[in-house]
Amino acid sequence: MPSTPEAPGAWAAPPDPGGARTVQELVERLRALKVWAGDPSYERIKSRVNDEWTGAGRPAAELARRTTVADCFAPGRRRLNNDLVVSIVRALNPDPGYVAQWRQALRVVTAEVTRTGQVLVRSSLPDDPAPFVGRLDLLGELRATPSLAGDGDHSPIVFTVSGMAGVGKTMLAVHAAHRLTRDWQPDRVLFVNLRGFHSDPDQPPADPAAVLDGFLRVLGVPGQRVPQEPAARAALYRDLLSRVRALVVLDNAADEEQVRPLLPGTPNSIVMVTSRRHMPALPAAVPVPVAVFTHREAMDHLVQATAGFAAEQDPDALERLARACGRLPLALGIVAALIARRPGWTLADHADRLDEQRQVRLLEAGVELALDLSYRNLPGDDRQLLRMAALHPGQEVDAHAAAALANCDVAAAGAGLERLRRENLLLPVAKGRYAFHDLVQVYAAGRARDEERPAERSAALVRMTDYYLAAAATAMDILHPAEAHRRPRVPAATTPCPPMAGPADALAFLELERTQLMVVTAHSAAEGRAAHAVQLSSTLFRFFAGGHHADALTVHDHALRAARRSGDVAGEATAHINIGVTSLLLGRLGPAGDHLSAALRLAARVDDPVAQARALDNLGAVETRLGRYMSAAELHTAALPLFERTGDLTGQARTLLNLGILEGRNEKYGEADARYTRALDLFRRAGDRNGEAEALNLLGDLEGRVGRFDSARVRLRDALELFRQTRNAAGESQTLDSLGLLHVQLGEPGPAADCFRQALAIFRDLGDEDSEAWSLNGLGEAALLAGNAGEAVGHHTAAERTAAATGSLDQRARARAGRGHAHRELGDLARAEQDYEEALRLYLTLGTPEADEVREFLAAVRAPDGRG
Repeated sequence: MPSTPEAPGAWAAPPDPGGARTVQELVERLRALKVWAGDPSYERIKSRVNDEWTGAGRPAAELARRTTVADCFAPGRRRLNNDLVVSIVRALNPDPGYVAQWRQALRVVTAEVTRTGQVLVRSSLPDDPAPFVGRLDLLGELRATPSLAGDGDHSPIVFTVSGMAGVGKTMLAVHAAHRLTRDWQPDRVLFVNLRGFHSDPDQPPADPAAVLDGFLRVLGVPGQRVPQEPAARAALYRDLLSRVRALVVLDNAADEEQVRPLLPGTPNSIVMVTSRRHMPALPAAVPVPVAVFTHREAMDHLVQATAGFAAEQDPDALERLARACGRLPLALGIVAALIARRPGWTLADHADRLDEQRQVRLLEAGVELALDLSYRNLPGDDRQLLRMAALHPGQEVDAHAAAALANCDVAAAGAGLERLRRENLLLPVAKGRYAFHDLVQVYAAGRARDEERPAERSAALVRMTDYYLAAAATAMDILHPAEAHRRPRVPAATTPCPPMAGPADALAFLELERTQLMVVTAHSAAEGRAAHAVQLSSTLFRFFAGGHHADALTVHDHALRAARRSGDVAGEATAHINIGVTSLLLGRLGPAGDHLSAALRLAARVDDPVAQARALDNLGAVETRLGRYMSAAELHTAALPLFERTGDLTGQARTLLNLGILEGRNEKYGEADARYTRALDLFRRAGDRNGEAEALNLLGDLEGRVGRFDSARVRLRDALELFRQTRNAAGESQTLDSLGLLHVQLGEPGPAADCFRQALAIFRDLGDEDSEAWSLNGLGEAALLAGNAGEAVGHHTAAERTAAATGSLDQRARARAGRGHAHRELGDLARAEQDYEEALRLYLTLGTPEADEVREFLAAVRAPDGRG
């Protein structure tokens, strides 16, 4: 545990983080807190943080470094590691209330920069640019890379390709990467646009934690098992890449801070970073500075790009074209596409036209000049499509979204996007999906502002949002038909949805568009379209609850703010419920209770029985986790008639499960069995497979307690299979924990420990700290059963620490009782007595039957022989 901080300094009270609205303001308050705490050294703060983390069971590889701690205090930061900042705050001032203020402040600041977390990654490269000329010296250096891979120290081979905007950094990196894939044949390829430089504030630099989330998913980690904390994500990413040869392209990076967490940790990987900045601080990186084309390269590029147009006959015109474009590859490519489309024009005609444009527009930038000329020569429909596609707030656009924006049919939009690609105005990123170069998007969005009425631009964005909402609603109805009554009924959009033949297609659509859906929700909230933000949040609730918890908090928080600003009380209540349930899934019981209580007050104000019932039932679940069983029973009992009145079968069933859990804790097994059995029937009538699995899990756990072991095993295995079919990681981990308990009851410590370890790994991946204590206690019980009492003490100690942090009284009591058993087995009766005394106190507070059992153990260790 962290040592006590030095006495406070100049301030009577620590600095208030609540007023911070930016990362920089929060960093200033963190520096002030350091002074308030006596200005300890970074080394001392690091030691306190690592004491806490080691006590919580973190592996050595994930512990903080002095430089990492110091970076949190550095001015000019654009991102923060929330997990580390909270631990630093606790090291400087361990007061729980004050730490909670910092958690809330971090949430507020994070909400202000949520767009940094919206990023698209790829497991393949963009198309190889054709034609490609020049850069022979740079290509030669890059192509020699494979001979170095696997040699040297533990670092990957890193190339930093730097240069001004439009100079062809991405073109060079992608072309070199394609050659490397042919020559070196890597096992995995990863590509991401880090958005390091974009004039649009809606396109901020990508958060490395979000990039790691995307990389892990394309590397095969299910979304539910992506760790919540950035350090854990980075460790898992490096571990996965250590087993393969990987080629990683980090395009358009802002700085070393953004890149460093994304570097593999072994020399069998090759990394290419492109940026407008040099990156001297990256360890052992090979700089590859890129300048504009030479005179010869620029002319060769024009000749090849126009498929042999007779440029050699007019070298003067060719020189004028290259000079007008500033010898920038982006500008030259756009002009070359225009030349190829006008075979009747001579090169001199094109050069004259560019000179005219320069004189009329007084343009200096070659890219803008080329864009202007290319745009004016596009057909009218393609000009409109370019303008409207540039309004998309996300990173990519496909035919459906473009059709909605341009108000045309999907086939026409798809054909138009492909024509714009051939004009070098769009970049292909995947089949049927395109991205803008940031300079092209800024230009096209400017044309939209100049040529489209504000009302038409607004209408285009509404059509686009209507499309995403309708498509998401269609996918959710396929995936979760039993909860359709809880989602808003969304009318069909003017743009048709992609075909979805079944659950696999529906899930694939949602995973593909997940980032776009987040962006569209944020954009709707920011632009005052509160109804869209609230509807998207409600529609996607169950999808995000399947493991995308960070995304869920972002989306639901946007909906909450939008509903509050617009006066939508019902929408505000629903958003509070969605945030509360997500917090509950993460084991964050305090925030969960706060949001659900707020939802209950709002739902009562507008007389919304469904929202009232959901808030009551989930508040009951929070109270159960906190060990307040009488209060929990009252809340669930109040929720049940509301669900019955509204005909909500799934709501009734889940409330019955929750009441059964409470009855099982009080050893009223017959009543619990009846509740679970009735709930199972309701879930099956509603077609809710996840609910069916939950009921089977609880029935199996109950049957194990009463000695029906064969039936328990069947129930639990059926539940596990259903949870895995529906990709419900939370349910899978809970069922594994139940199976572990069954193996303990059967006297099988090996299989029990295997189940508990699997459950613990998933709980940690999900960020569910509250449930971690379950499996840690289970591991302690399995260790004691195997005769490893010392190991059991360690597991129960970790469980108690985790349970204390989350406020879980029942798991704290279980941990102290388990530790008492282990100390008794070790012959340390004094410590066993202390453990049993604390366990008894906690069980008496809970009012559960375990108190009688612990009282007997306590009497036994107090007996003359210590054995009773």
